[in-house]
Amino acid sequence: MSTNLYQPASTVRKEPQNPSLPRLKLRRQRWLTVHLWLGLTLGLLLAIYGITGSILVFHPEIDEWLHPDMLTVKPTAHAEYRPLAEIFSAGKEAMPPQAKHNFATYPRNAEAAFKLNFTVSSADGVERWLVAVDPYTTQVTGKQLQGRSSDWLPSTFIGLMFELHYALLLPNEVSTVVVGVSGALLIISTLTGLIVWWPLTGKWRQALVFKAGAGKVRFNYDLHKVSGFYTALVMIPVLFSGVYMVLPHNVVPVLELFSPVTYRYWFHSTPPAENAPAIGMDQAVAIARQQYPDGRPHWIYGAAEPTKTYMVCQDGVDAPGSILQRRCTVIDRYTGKILDLDDPSLPTATAGEVFTHWQWPLHSGQAFGMTGRILVFIAGLACPALFVTGVIRWLQKRKAQRAMRR
Repeated sequence: MSTNLYQPASTVRKEPQNPSLPRLKLRRQRWLTVHLWLGLTLGLLLAIYGITGSILVFHPEIDEWLHPDMLTVKPTAHAEYRPLAEIFSAGKEAMPPQAKHNFATYPRNAEAAFKLNFTVSSADGVERWLVAVDPYTTQVTGKQLQGRSSDWLPSTFIGLMFELHYALLLPNEVSTVVVGVSGALLIISTLTGLIVWWPLTGKWRQALVFKAGAGKVRFNYDLHKVSGFYTALVMIPVLFSGVYMVLPHNVVPVLELFSPVTYRYWFHSTPPAENAPAIGMDQAVAIARQQYPDGRPHWIYGAAEPTKTYMVCQDGVDAPGSILQRRCTVIDRYTGKILDLDDPSLPTATAGEVFTHWQWPLHSGQAFGMTGRILVFIAGLACPALFVTGVIRWLQKRKAQRAMRR
């Protein structure tokens, strides 16, 4: 018995329609409106954050490439670092007596110089200087004026990228609010983008790939949709960590509603009653290394003001059950007492402290090594693409709507 392949239209089976589909489409249209206006108003900022963030992921390598004579060294066979006290002293001697040593960056590999940051008060405001020192010979390899408080633009390319990324070249009292609030709104924009992307009809393949042989209009739509989806899992934690780092005084109280949080930047040294001398930065590093002998110092925060603390951040600290290998030790500048350990592997570490400990590694991509850095780099480059394709999509729709009205 044969089957008639050309059945009347009335007998062709139709896929049953979800009765709630019209309501879901109406709700999605509302979210699309929110997504649209957030994208149009904040898309340029997203592009700036993304481009500068991608550059800053590899800023040590870029800086060394731009200034190889200053920031790279050529160690001889079996060469060893000179004591930290000698390295810091060499950098101090290259600056005026009133210069304050407020930060140092430990060499990232055997060919990198020791970077020492100083501030100097002058008639033109506060100057920020970088002094590079060969850690094997304690020879100063170069000095660099990074900027003045009276200048609008930093003096270096990497400095400009940092200022754009974290402050949009705005004054401090304005930039923290603008960057923090815009970052929070961009998280909402990303989430609404996922809501709009979600395939209500269950056509997942169509939602995840480009349509083959499509025209320019469809290609632009697919580029916006696909790049937005695949970068969202990176974009959301990067945006949140950025908000956290810019507005910690606002974010930490919210986190404390769920779990106690100890924020290491809020500790202070207690000046003694007598005029006791402060310990040196080299001694602070020695104290941190006693706590984590296998850790390699990375950032060393100097106590430039009487109530400031030393803070030494080390990488490569291997602790059982801990993915992150970064630990930061907060030290009183007078007594050398350890005030805080930013260590998620401690039995006393709360969920809130573990959560905050992850923020900088997630923001920079350092949490997962080179793979994490590359993912953050790609997500940053996707930001200007999302802005441009979103604007093009909006213009295309406006053109179509005008044509329909005519």
